[in-house]
Amino acid sequence: MPYKIHFNYNYLLTLFFFYSCFWGTEHIYRKYFTDKGLIDCRVGYTGGLTENPNYEEICTDTTDHAEVLQISFDPKQLPLADVINFFYRMHDPTSLNKQGRNKGRQYRSAIFVHSEAQIPVIEKVKAEVQKEFYPNAPIVTEVVPVTVFWDAEDYHQLYLENNPDGYHCPSHFYRTEPKLD
Repeated sequence: MPYKIHFNYNYLLTLFFFYSCFWGTEHIYRKYFTDKGLIDCRVGYTGGLTENPNYEEICTDTTDHAEVLQISFDPKQLPLADVINFFYRMHDPTSLNKQGRNKGRQYRSAIFVHSEAQIPVIEKVKAEVQKEFYPNAPIVTEVVPVTVFWDAEDYHQLYLENNPDGYHCPSHFYRTEPKLD
């Protein structure tokens, strides 16, 4: 069943991010933003052609869904621009349809937005990060409206918290220096 999102834009913003393994994405956002404006995170699927997808279907690279992290945050404590900057610096947004050894469209770099009002902030931050961190390769991140978010199976939620020795994608780290090509 799809997850319906109800919130007050004056208090809470929600975005969906994807850039590879959603376990690592969730883990790193919780690590950096717990008690700093993060309300909650959920992992799931969006952007595809099928209803009620599951992990096994997503991994076939035939559904066009992406593994995503839904992040809900208080913009008074955690500005949208900071969340977007973190997103662009936590993965390689210049890599088309892959991150690390994960390959396929389900591993594309994407931001799924709820409101067109979010897009100018995303584009501004993208230009700044492009210039500073990725000067030699264009950022290929898709910015598209979210349609329906499907919760991932329960065992995927808080996966690395519940399985601390689980797979950690080597491409998930906070970049402090430009990418060298």
